[in-house]
Amino acid sequence: MPRKITGPEIERLIQLLARLPGLGPRSARRATLQLVKKREQLLVPLTEALARVRDTVKICSCCGNVDTADPCAVCTDPTRDPSVIVVVEDVSDLWALERSGAVSARYHVLGGVLSPLDGVGPDDLSIAGLVDRAADPAVREVILAVNATVDGQTTAHYVTDRLRDLPVKVSRLAHGVPVGGELDYLDEGTLAAAIRARTPF
Repeated sequence: MPRKITGPEIERLIQLLARLPGLGPRSARRATLQLVKKREQLLVPLTEALARVRDTVKICSCCGNVDTADPCAVCTDPTRDPSVIVVVEDVSDLWALERSGAVSARYHVLGGVLSPLDGVGPDDLSIAGLVDRAADPAVREVILAVNATVDGQTTAHYVTDRLRDLPVKVSRLAHGVPVGGELDYLDEGTLAAAIRARTPF
């Protein structure tokens, strides 16, 4: 059995960092060592930033985004198109779409996807809130920007059914060949989706 080479405080920090997405135990140890070695440049500002986030960040009661204000900056931005709502699974998806600059609309974060095996049902997601928002006469389109997984597509079908009686257009992101993709490297499901979603040239 390996001997302990650090105190419990450092071990605790390593364990907490290892829980973050993309960081395993080895990366967490490297990050911890860097934080400890550069205490003034990294550790002190990081702890201050974490404390500020803990005390000020809220979940937007309208769309589910995270921000220091409620409603969030996206919901209060007057330059966004209020007639379009982009539905995403998680805040990280909202951030990804924002980085792309491809859309300037409102968002709605579901908070996950329907997954009977994991015990996640419609009441566990923010679907009722979406239906209420889509009932606003100003809303003309709902774009389902959910992942192309089985659970994601199940969720998209369920949301579409819930919106069926409203006078809104429901669309989804195109699936198929990525920009710069080579056909030989794509899986059969992606190729089939690309054929079905083909467009005039």
